[in-house]
Amino acid sequence: MLALALATSLLWGLADFGGGLLTRRMPALTVVVVSQALAMAVLGAIVVATGAWSEASPLLWFAVAAGAVGPVAMLCFYRALALGPMGVVSPLASTAVAVPVGVALLAGERPGLVQYSGILVAFVGVVLAGGPQRGGPAVQRRTMGYTLVAALGFGAVLALIAEASETTTGLFLALFVQRAVNVVVGGTALYAGTRRGRPALPSGGRSVVTGALPALAFVGLADVAANATYALAARVGPVTVAAVLASLYPVVTALAARGLLRERLRPVQTAGAGLAMAGTLLLATG
Repeated sequence: MLALALATSLLWGLADFGGGLLTRRMPALTVVVVSQALAMAVLGAIVVATGAWSEASPLLWFAVAAGAVGPVAMLCFYRALALGPMGVVSPLASTAVAVPVGVALLAGERPGLVQYSGILVAFVGVVLAGGPQRGGPAVQRRTMGYTLVAALGFGAVLALIAEASETTTGLFLALFVQRAVNVVVGGTALYAGTRRGRPALPSGGRSVVTGALPALAFVGLADVAANATYALAARVGPVTVAAVLASLYPVVTALAARGLLRERLRPVQTAGAGLAMAGTLLLATG
């Protein structure tokens, strides 16, 4: 379970990093729709090859719900980043972990004392790894609203996708359904935006999107793989532990920016990364 949950953090962190780079070149909603459409195509082929259609059950409604919530959460997150300081928005969005943890506790899960300590230490580390700002510009209510909606949405997706299947082949089908709904909801929002005069393509035109297809495919597939590893981790181990370990992705994003973009980590981010690792060790030993 530990390896699966940490793989989730790695994949989500890299997907967020890649998506963040792509949104500098093209509209955010275009990145979401195209990347998810590419992932849906790959998942469709897997579903056909494995015969996962036979695993259809009422549990797929959880995947439908996750697919409907995901694009809304992502759009709110990007809007919050556009309106407010990233050093505030990013750590607040990572509080999404509270949703699946809360659901698991209500369902009767009771981690041990060491695991509770690990959850607390890892959660503080994730927030600090985002580089919270002090003395920066005031955060508008609208920015806070978008951020909290995004956090609630991301957390809901974690909770829903963990319930969407009972078998591995069923998970392929659930992820395909989730992506299909993502594309429908995101595509509808993109179309509505173009009707209001918002461009769907970057200034360089369609060629920019075509040239970025490998990167878009990576973002979409990394996100899919992260959902899969999280669902498996939540199935084989305590959801409270799996959710917290999966939420370490801001640390991965920050380290990727440091290694690939040469962005310097602030002392508070370095401390946060260290606390996140300490929390992981506590969870592993608990």
